[in-house]
Amino acid sequence: MKICIVTGSRAEYGLLYWLMKELKNDNFFQLQIIATGMHLSPEFGLTYKEIEKDFNIDKKIEILLSSDTPIGISKSMGLAQISFAETYDVLKPDLILVLGDRFEIFSAVSAAMTTLIPIAHLHGGEITEGLIDESIRHSITKMSHIHFTATEEYKNRVIQLGEHPNRVFNVGGLGIDNIKKLNLLSKKEFEKSINFKLNKKNLLVTFHPVTLEIDSAEKQFQELLNSFNELTDTNILFTKANSDANGRKINKMIDDYVSNKKNCISFTSLGQLRYLSALQYVDAMVGNSSSGLLEAPSFKIATINIGDRQKGRIKNSSVIDCKPEYNEIKNALAKIYTTEFKLIIKNSINPYDNGNTAEKIINILKKTNFKNILKKEFYDIKF
Repeated sequence: MKICIVTGSRAEYGLLYWLMKELKNDNFFQLQIIATGMHLSPEFGLTYKEIEKDFNIDKKIEILLSSDTPIGISKSMGLAQISFAETYDVLKPDLILVLGDRFEIFSAVSAAMTTLIPIAHLHGGEITEGLIDESIRHSITKMSHIHFTATEEYKNRVIQLGEHPNRVFNVGGLGIDNIKKLNLLSKKEFEKSINFKLNKKNLLVTFHPVTLEIDSAEKQFQELLNSFNELTDTNILFTKANSDANGRKINKMIDDYVSNKKNCISFTSLGQLRYLSALQYVDAMVGNSSSGLLEAPSFKIATINIGDRQKGRIKNSSVIDCKPEYNEIKNALAKIYTTEFKLIIKNSINPYDNGNTAEKIINILKKTNFKNILKKEFYDIKF
C-alpha cells in the first residue's frame, strides 16, 4: 500500500518524524514523501536536507515562497494545487496522509480530493482562533476520509463537523513519540551542536505572526523583545518564524536584536533532534508556537503563551496565557521561577500524551478498507 506523506514545514516534519520512520520500516506500506513549502526555501533553512538524512523524498514541489503577503500566499496555494495534482498522477498513491492546517496542505488535500485519492488527516478538530489555519484545518477535515486526533475533545469536534465516529480515532499527539523514543542530546552535546553555552537561566523563543490580526506582528513581537531587556543571568535561544504573512518582518527583528546581544542566539531551524534536546535545558518555551502546548509540557517546563494564536487549544497547567503586552509578559517571566508555579509544573500531566501514537495509527490503517472509503455521509448528532 502506497502512503504518501506531504510535509511543508519543519514543525510538520518534526511531528511526523516517528510515524514516517515506523511506516518506512513496515513491509505492509510503501512510504512516499512529498516536500514542499518552507522545506525548499533557502531563507527558511532548506530543511528538506534534514528529511533526506533519514528518508528518500519522492518529489519536491516548489510553490513560490518569495512573498509572504496575503496575495503571494494565495498565488502559492494555486500553484501548489496544480503541482500536487500532477505529482499524484505520477506517484499514484493509495492514500495521502497530512497533518495540521497550513495553506500548502490545503492545496495538497484539494488536489487529492479531486483526483479521488483517500485522505488521512492528523491533528484535526483543534481550535486556533487567531489564525486562518482554523478555517483551513476544518476544511481539510471535511475533505478527509479518516481522522486521527490528539485528544478526546478534538475527536468529538471532528464528529461534530459531520464525520462518522467509525472514522475518527483519538490517538494522542504525535510529538510525544519523538520525545520518548529519540536519543536526545546531553547538555554538553547540545551546547557543542549550537556553539553556544547555556546560562543559569535559559529561554527558548518561537513567535509566529497571528494571521487574523493584520499588521500586529511587529508590535506584538517588539513587546516581547522589550520584556527581555531587564532579564539577568538569562540566555535566549530564538527559532525563527515560518512563512506565514509577515513572518519575514519578525525574522528581521530577531536578526537585529541578536546582533548586539551576547546572551542571545538565533536559528532558522534547530532541526527535530536539537529542538527537542533544547527543551530539556530551558526554563520555559516563550512565544505562540503550538509546540509550547503539545511538547513542552512533557519536559516539565513552563510555557508562556502570548496572544491569541493558540486560543481555543487544550492547555496543560504548565501554560501561562498572557496578552502581547510588556507588563503581562514581564509578569509571566517572573512567575515561572516562583516556588508555587514550579510545583504546579512538577505535578502537571501533558493532555496530549496518549501513548504509542504512531503504532496506533499504523494498526488502524492496516485494518481500514480504503476501497469504499471515498463516499461519505454527513453524520448528524442527535439532540
